[in-house]
Amino acid sequence: MRARQPSITHAFTLLAAFLATALVLGVLAAGLFLPGAAAVGALTQSGDSTFDSLPNSFTVNPLSEGSRILAADGSLIAMPQDQNRRIVSLSQVAPVMRQAQVAIEDDRFYQHGPIDPQGLARAALEDLRTGSATQGGSTLTQQFVKMSLQEQALASGDTTAAQAATTKSVLRKIVELRYAVALGREWTKDQILQGYLNLAYYGDQAYGVEAASLHYFGVHAAALNLTEAATLAGLVQSPSLTDPVHYPAAATARRNVVLDRMHQLGIITNAALKTAKARPMAADLHVTNPTNTCAASKYPYFCTFVIRWLEEQPALGATVATRKARIYSGGLTIHTTLDPQVQQNVDRSIRDVAPDHNHLGVAAAAYVTEPGTGKVLAFGQNTSFGLTAGSGGTAVDYALDQRYGGSGGFQFGSTAKAFSLVTAMDQGLGTDATVTGIGATPQHAATYTPSDFPQPCGLSRNWDVLNDEAWGGGTISLKTATAKSTNTAFVALAKQIGVCAIRDTMVAFGIHASNGAPLGTYPPQIILGAQEVSPQTMANAYAGLAADGTLCQTYPVTDISAHGKSIWAPKPSCKQVADPSAVSQATQYLEYNMTHGSGQLNQLPGRESAGKTGTSNGNSQSWFVGYTPGLTTAVWVGNPTDATRPMFNVSMQGKSCTAMTGACFAAPIWRKIMERTLSGTPAQAMP
Repeated sequence: MRARQPSITHAFTLLAAFLATALVLGVLAAGLFLPGAAAVGALTQSGDSTFDSLPNSFTVNPLSEGSRILAADGSLIAMPQDQNRRIVSLSQVAPVMRQAQVAIEDDRFYQHGPIDPQGLARAALEDLRTGSATQGGSTLTQQFVKMSLQEQALASGDTTAAQAATTKSVLRKIVELRYAVALGREWTKDQILQGYLNLAYYGDQAYGVEAASLHYFGVHAAALNLTEAATLAGLVQSPSLTDPVHYPAAATARRNVVLDRMHQLGIITNAALKTAKARPMAADLHVTNPTNTCAASKYPYFCTFVIRWLEEQPALGATVATRKARIYSGGLTIHTTLDPQVQQNVDRSIRDVAPDHNHLGVAAAAYVTEPGTGKVLAFGQNTSFGLTAGSGGTAVDYALDQRYGGSGGFQFGSTAKAFSLVTAMDQGLGTDATVTGIGATPQHAATYTPSDFPQPCGLSRNWDVLNDEAWGGGTISLKTATAKSTNTAFVALAKQIGVCAIRDTMVAFGIHASNGAPLGTYPPQIILGAQEVSPQTMANAYAGLAADGTLCQTYPVTDISAHGKSIWAPKPSCKQVADPSAVSQATQYLEYNMTHGSGQLNQLPGRESAGKTGTSNGNSQSWFVGYTPGLTTAVWVGNPTDATRPMFNVSMQGKSCTAMTGACFAAPIWRKIMERTLSGTPAQAMP
């Protein structure tokens, strides 16, 4: 049967292909053999207005590159990224990889200009012979242009332009030729090859030769051997169908095609070819996946926290969207303050006392910071990280404020009393102060009325206050009241020095609700900590005490660089918020608590320390917050879901207590963290 005659439309397609071929091979060819400007000049002199009207420059936008978040010791925390890509210089790519890529894609790359007339002629004639415009004839430079156009379109969300960049058409080919000529005028061959190797998609979500090398073989691109290089070079043609993880047989066949081509070109010997083709693909594979999500990180809670903190920083951009884009595609190296050894101490110490999934259903969390800098050394909790229901873990971080992924917080109880002490010392009461108040027991409350605490910072109804230990009322030394955590004595102190004055001190030390709301003005909130706060907030506030009244903001990042150049090196942000003398005297009270009060069973051997327990109503939440001059830790142990559940007669890890108090479980965790972290460091005297 005779072949069908081409349609009019088909004929025009063939004519266009012919004209394009003539244009390139005839009118343009003279220019393309010439380097740079000479080529463009010849094209212009040809009188072809269509070609001459095309853009005469080609701009390559910066590639999307994932960032790296590092711990203080340089170890990797996570690699947040939109694309798994690590940009490298050509010198960081093994010579055999460069040879393999050029051999299979454009073996005359270093001999011809941005367009190869021989290859183009061969492709155009084949199009005319077969009646279709499908042959490529593309040089490596043209391929780089095509991939760049597609990448830029996808980055801007223009899927139509991305599709047009790879459409098989004469018009697209002519535009590609023009851009290739323009690029060849501006870039050297090595620059183009470097760009190609960093841009190309190598399958299985690996972009660029460095990311692909690490993903498939567990080695840097500089260390690739012959078979590894041939495997990667072969992937570019059809990465979705020949990646060695999912299609090992197809990957092996394609690798051998590359090896054969390298042999034909004299790059490898007969012996090398035979040995390489006999090597099983499995012998090279050592598949690793990047920690591109916090869930995959070794430190998932810290990873989530530091990304949220970075999203707040104007130094990374004017908007949250801009900052996110920079974090996930800006190729940043982010050095953090996280100390892996301290993190290990935190995780181990918490679980020594309050293991995961304990029978009491309580959780525990701790936050460790450095006084005088605000450095976030570590924080943790007795749960695994889990994003979905039924995972056995939680993504809620009990140590942090809500803005950083934390919970709604927990009542902080008598840890609030430290700031009544600072206020009292600031007003001149001194370290031998006494207070006179009314008594109460654990069963019989003392009642205060709105007339006892008028507005502002007053009561709107009666307030019943219990004491953990019975006190008959009268005069008591403030040191004894601190050691015994006598609530009604501190209520009497607040009446004397002013509830609003105490609140001002607490606000100055950064105390606020975990949800970001300001500290309330209600006396129970201020005197006895009846407001929900986070361990992060309490650790920072007590660190201010350890630093003589200098409050430092949360400080988790020390340097951010891009491609080896520092772009932002944040410094600690600290402010003197209280008189050092008043703080020093308050510290003496908290030291007395460690030697005579609720902290005496958890003193640090050979070291002076200061701290305070805290417990909420019903003992559902318990705390210990304490410090040495160089380290501050806040520990919370309690019920994360039911703040009203009573916690009496509890036991965990072989230890039993009549109630869930700060001294029972939180203080032992604090001591273990502090001992392990300070081990081997010289003891410092308290101020």
